[in-house]
Amino acid sequence: MSLTLDLSGRVAVVTGGTRGVGAGIARAFLQAGAEVVVCARRPPDTPVTAAGRTAHFRPLDLRDPAAVRAFFLQVAAAHGGLDCLVNNAGGTPYRLLAQTAAERHTRVVELNLLAPLTASLAAYEVLRDRPGGGSVIMIGSVSGTRPSPGTAAYGAAKAGLDHLARSMAVEWAPGVRVNTLVLGMVRTELAALHYGDEAGIAAVGATVPLGRLAEPAEIGDACVFLASDRAAYLTGASLLVHGGGERPAFLDAATVNHPTLPEVPEEIRHDGTGDLR
Repeated sequence: MSLTLDLSGRVAVVTGGTRGVGAGIARAFLQAGAEVVVCARRPPDTPVTAAGRTAHFRPLDLRDPAAVRAFFLQVAAAHGGLDCLVNNAGGTPYRLLAQTAAERHTRVVELNLLAPLTASLAAYEVLRDRPGGGSVIMIGSVSGTRPSPGTAAYGAAKAGLDHLARSMAVEWAPGVRVNTLVLGMVRTELAALHYGDEAGIAAVGATVPLGRLAEPAEIGDACVFLASDRAAYLTGASLLVHGGGERPAFLDAATVNHPTLPEVPEEIRHDGTGDLR
């Protein structure tokens, strides 16, 4: 049985698809044969291309609901419909809560939670008419699953985005599937701004069980799968794409402080339910 994911004849929109993770997602859809529209406030420095094909760019401010509604109607008219929306646009600077005005934190929530809601509602009007059903993919973050000091508003928005996707999945079934990719760290052209030089990036990657940061193309592959017929029974799901997550800090602390910890006898390790004693 072939596992090739062919999206030929389908139309996908990737918000924030002009660089970084978004461009990686757009390229993966192009390689799978889909017609791809990327949107952002500014055009890409170079066109987003893959497999000899180019994504269409349309300018859009996702904070303008009227413009967002018009955008999706225009995409559907120009390309014969819409099959998939990838809500990728987002991000945040590093801002400690008490050192920043509430208005700035509010803008982060608007971009990472309210903008995907606005886009999804507008896209739903055309997605629900597709004969094979439509798909919405939220790009979430591990920041929404653990404490996120310095990016607390971002983490809160991403946690809300995951919950929003689960509710959408129930309300919009069976016509539109809604899923979330929960991302860990990804190596993009901006990685050096966050992690420093190549040595810094490698050191950060070493904290991940798989030993490296994800590549944008790998995020794109996961999106193509969720948009494909192979994922026809997946909705309301949260797919972790984080290389195994983060090694618990207490394990390393125990090793450093007690390098010769005695072995615990098997008969007292567990009480039969899996609870450590």
